[in-house]
Amino acid sequence: MTRIAQEDLAESLAEAFQFVSHHHPPDFVRALRRAWEAETHPPARAAMGQLLVNSKLAAQGRRPVCQDTGVGQVFFRVGCEVQFYRRDGSAPISLQAVANEGVRSAYRDPHNPLRATMVADPLGRRTNTRDNTPAVIQVEIVEGDALEVLVMAKGGGGDVKARFATLNPSDNVADWVIEQLPGMGAGWCPPGTLGVGIGGTPEQAMLLAKLSLFEPIDIDLLQARGAATAEETLRLELHERANALGIGAQGLGGNHAVLDVKVRTAPCHAATIPVALIPNCAATRYTRFTLDGSGPARIAEPDHALWEGIADQFDMPEALRVDLDHITQAEVAQWKIGQTLLLSGKVLTARDAAHQRMVDLLSRGEPLPVDLWGRVVYYVGPVDPVVGEAVGPAGPTTATRMDRFVEPLMAQAGLLAMIGKAERGPEAVEAIRRNGGAYLCATGGAAYLMSRAIKSSRVLAFDDLGMEAIHEFKLADFPVTVAVDSRGQTIHRFAQVGH
Repeated sequence: MTRIAQEDLAESLAEAFQFVSHHHPPDFVRALRRAWEAETHPPARAAMGQLLVNSKLAAQGRRPVCQDTGVGQVFFRVGCEVQFYRRDGSAPISLQAVANEGVRSAYRDPHNPLRATMVADPLGRRTNTRDNTPAVIQVEIVEGDALEVLVMAKGGGGDVKARFATLNPSDNVADWVIEQLPGMGAGWCPPGTLGVGIGGTPEQAMLLAKLSLFEPIDIDLLQARGAATAEETLRLELHERANALGIGAQGLGGNHAVLDVKVRTAPCHAATIPVALIPNCAATRYTRFTLDGSGPARIAEPDHALWEGIADQFDMPEALRVDLDHITQAEVAQWKIGQTLLLSGKVLTARDAAHQRMVDLLSRGEPLPVDLWGRVVYYVGPVDPVVGEAVGPAGPTTATRMDRFVEPLMAQAGLLAMIGKAERGPEAVEAIRRNGGAYLCATGGAAYLMSRAIKSSRVLAFDDLGMEAIHEFKLADFPVTVAVDSRGQTIHRFAQVGH
């Protein structure tokens, strides 16, 4: 019988969640580097270059790779011979409560505070729990005398793109998966891995897909040796067909949206094929540890050679430098899709709640708390800063959520351009064309790199909204890609078909 102190488990979980916030798994870094080296499409290559620099800087600075520090998910494999106890002699608590202790400690760490994501009362007030609890846990009882734990921080951009269908036995699974990808858009921040779960019941298929994402990236090895099973054959087919769609990194085009495809299967009813699809984004964050009763786990640091040769900052000599403090509509009209810009000067921030408030004010004929005329708005909800930072990691949020606000803010308030991630829908693209503005893509999953280009931050309005308040950032060489220009052309070609 192995006796494990629940305090050791909570401490191990806290350390794991802190670690994965700023460290990519080594296999992901290596796969991303291979994709970057092979990519020939300039916008996609630039985005992957930013992701690599961000990975290095986040590991060095021990600050989050992405501002969406994710839902705390824990998978327990508990040996039958494991017994839990409390060091203080009190009665053991539930694994859910222990997981909550670990998550609470990790997300409130003053040295690296993480952004709380979880909201209670999902159909009501949606109040933020402020410490990222509750953790989402799965428990499996297995043979043995050890406790195996898989810890992951899964951001909203990936899980929100999950898909499920119950196919007929005669249906083609590969065709169904490929049909889903254009409609998923780029909000899941490719490049990343696709997890496919096949069989079982609906909930089993989703779990299979999720768990498959945390297997090592090895598609290059599989391509070299060839498939030996039906699952491996499907992996190779999906990898090739998915990248042939041309979605590319961040949806900017190119051949490397998908770094790997993982497939897990289970027996199912003879009349059905349940199929689930879940992507893992460029902010891939997970680790494993085992407890045997000898104390808390210690997460091993990767060899720094992993990032050897990667620059300490993103530099692109051919990028166009833009002064936001003196920008004009005529200058915006010269921008072309796919062009990389380095932005300096003052930018406003706003997300869903701030947009709703501003549009409500406009509809009532009331003045806005900030002047948007000729300004640029960045869709961002940053992590709290620590000593020496103007702002914590501050990557873009998905722009499509703000699509319905584009026309009123541009036509009535004079907004000139927006910064976000992923594609815009037809309504937003048309509003941008009609008003002669632009939409710029920042790289999702490169939040720490982005924050290093933010030199100061102050709240201008709606301070009760916390991270969703309207801030004014002062930027210095903040990298973006022109995604929608003033003529209504969009770099996200897949969006024209997928939405």
